[in-house]
Amino acid sequence: MDTMKLAQLLFPNVTDTPEILEARFPARDLPEGAIVSRMAPSPTGFIHLGNLVQGLISERMTHQSGGVLFLRIEDTDAKREVEGAVEILIDALKYYGIEFDEGATKEGDKGNYGPYHQRQRAPIYHVFAKKLVEEGHAYPCFCTEAELSAMREEQEAGKETTGYYGKYAIWRDRSIEDIEAQLNAGNPWVLRFRSEGNIENQFKFDDLVKGKLTITENNIDHVLLKSDGIPTYHFAHAVDDHLMHTTHVVRGDEWLPSLPFHIQLFKTLGFKLPKYVHIGPLMKMDGNSKRKLSKRKDPELAMTYYKAAGFPVKALYEYLMTVLNSNFEDWRRANPDLPAEEFKFSPKKLNPAGALFDYAKLTDVSKNVIAKMTADEVYALFVEWAKEFDPEFAATVEENKELTTAVLSIGRGGKKPRKDLAVWPDVKPYMGFFFDKYFTSEGFDEKFDKATIRTALEKFLAVYDAADDATQWFDKVKAVTDEIGFASDMKAYKADPEAFPGSVADVSNFLRVAITGKTNSPDLYTVMQLLGTKALERIGTAMENL
Repeated sequence: MDTMKLAQLLFPNVTDTPEILEARFPARDLPEGAIVSRMAPSPTGFIHLGNLVQGLISERMTHQSGGVLFLRIEDTDAKREVEGAVEILIDALKYYGIEFDEGATKEGDKGNYGPYHQRQRAPIYHVFAKKLVEEGHAYPCFCTEAELSAMREEQEAGKETTGYYGKYAIWRDRSIEDIEAQLNAGNPWVLRFRSEGNIENQFKFDDLVKGKLTITENNIDHVLLKSDGIPTYHFAHAVDDHLMHTTHVVRGDEWLPSLPFHIQLFKTLGFKLPKYVHIGPLMKMDGNSKRKLSKRKDPELAMTYYKAAGFPVKALYEYLMTVLNSNFEDWRRANPDLPAEEFKFSPKKLNPAGALFDYAKLTDVSKNVIAKMTADEVYALFVEWAKEFDPEFAATVEENKELTTAVLSIGRGGKKPRKDLAVWPDVKPYMGFFFDKYFTSEGFDEKFDKATIRTALEKFLAVYDAADDATQWFDKVKAVTDEIGFASDMKAYKADPEAFPGSVADVSNFLRVAITGKTNSPDLYTVMQLLGTKALERIGTAMENL
């Protein structure tokens, strides 16, 4: 076979050479040990938590090492592409804090190693495809879909490995005359890799997460270029990662079956193989067993879920760090006030089997994150969320910014801040009672008769003074407690609860329900200070309704 003639027949318009492309995309000028990695999603319109996990791992590895993180859009499968998906993808990654140094953006490509959309790189792939044909490592295949289906049926019936190999690779050694006849007839073709692998042979491979793996050689003649001239993922990622000087590839372990071919392809092309970080799937408990998070069953797999649910980006980031590196929680306890970005992330500490997603733990982490924010931070982030998901309440708090910020300041700061808020939807029930249109009452505890409650409220109104400090205020609550025969001393009440009809805690709750409509609220003294005369009006209304 005259492979040079075959290459010219298949790629008559390709004049560039690999050497020209190597010069066009020179080695990056980076410090020693700097990592170059990428996110390379397909524009299918569905952004899932696994994308964020992969992005977070790549981002930490690159930026901790003084390297480069870039975004490449792998749009070689036009059938799966969703219109507008690239923009959705870019917006989602930006929202969740994945900052790229170069790559695809909504305004166009940024960087010297583009284009960053694979469909725009077809001429580049053709250069290397022609090289493989010239060297006898690739050949055209004119099999029809019907022929391939029949082949697969025969293999399945004989319980053989499916694929294009051995006696089934019917175009592997065809004459150049046969090939020319097909080309002259205008028949479509795909370019296949000529594999020299043998499934009897195995070799060792080191993965940064899975450790030392035993790899079986690939013997399948996989497709490199589809009939439209666009490459498969296998070929495209090899060429792109080489020319973009990718040092580390982070991807899901569902790609492990393709690893033998990828190793073979890099070697045949004469490219240095990047280091691979194959991460396990995100799991969840389902009864007593673990299973993968499912797009169909688990809404929390979608990235849109977390924004709508109101988790701060910082909380999700912090939680994922606890999932990905087991030593993060120890570091956080030792460094409670440092930003999570200062933690030294290591891919070697990833769980090879995959991470267990725990919604309850995420909620707990989110409470801690929000508790450490200033009132101004909480206000800004909440309003940003509410404008999209609760615009009416967003308008209310914006009209009352000073009051809202003051409410959000209650119990904030200090060594033990309150942890009332886990997600932004919690803000409305937490403080909505400050605004009359959102005020509703849970009602008083029915174990106390209405006359007793009314008497307690009446006596408190008689002695209340807005000028009192918190201590004076509470002393008056205790005095009212004593006057109606309840226990003002909680120790005495706990020692003999049958001796009293109630305690100072119950009297405080009478006031709390009357003023806030709730049995759980921010500090009641401060609430009354902020409500002013409205607090007294609500006590009066409650008395009238008893």
